[in-house]
Amino acid sequence: MKYTLLLVLLIFTTTLSAQEVEWMSMNDALEAQKENPKKIFVDVYTDWCGPCKLMDKKTLQNKDVAKYISNNYYAVKFNAEGTEEVNYNDFTYTNPNYNPDRKGRNSQHLFAHALKITGYPSIVFFDETGKVIAPVVGYQSPTQLEVYLKMINNDDYKRLNTAEAWNAYKDNFKYKFKN
Repeated sequence: MKYTLLLVLLIFTTTLSAQEVEWMSMNDALEAQKENPKKIFVDVYTDWCGPCKLMDKKTLQNKDVAKYISNNYYAVKFNAEGTEEVNYNDFTYTNPNYNPDRKGRNSQHLFAHALKITGYPSIVFFDETGKVIAPVVGYQSPTQLEVYLKMINNDDYKRLNTAEAWNAYKDNFKYKFKN
């Protein structure tokens, strides 16, 4: 009986502390915005990208990051070299040059191209109406990503229109996420 109770307690504690992002497609996120307007967080990755895998494991599965994204954004994972159809701004984006027999790098999806993605991983933020706010290119640790997550969510980006303003914002930011 004592071991059963301990096991139940251990499972319950693990469940409480484990936070995962609930990923959806871009189409589903855009559709969800119609019912409940919320910003969109898009993790743009490729299958061959080492830093993408590292960011997925070290940053996006971090409990602070996962909880914040889940509570404040629609979260999208988008393979920039995949075959998913994305319906955005009255256009259907595809990857017509995708080669399923190709190993490693493949052709870039037209949606990634439209977002002007130049490196992987990239995070792209969209406002509550589906308009692009900004991309963030490159690996981000939990604390590096925290400043962007909160700045975008709180609409602070709207008043940061110079490099000096951005630097002052970062210098005065109170980091709370643990790496």
